[in-house]
Amino acid sequence: MTKPYLVGILPAAQKDLKKIGEPHLSRIRGLILGLAIQPRPPRVKKLAGGSLAYRIRCGVYRILYEINDQVRTVEVFRVAHRREAYR
Repeated sequence: MTKPYLVGILPAAQKDLKKIGEPHLSRIRGLILGLAIQPRPPRVKKLAGGSLAYRIRCGVYRILYEINDQVRTVEVFRVAHRREAYR
């Protein structure tokens, strides 16, 4: 079995999470924790522009994060409603 990734949530994403209510919040937390085991789950999309960023859909919310395979980390930098996620 491979070593799990370390998942970090940047301060901006922590602030985003405080604005989200149930039942979305528990599902989003579950998806974020799952990134430690599988950082590229099914239906994940790589963002355009040559960046290392990916996004996962969770209903009307988007979880934006970067993967560093060399040090096995995942950094969540944004969790937002789909109309605000890419600004």
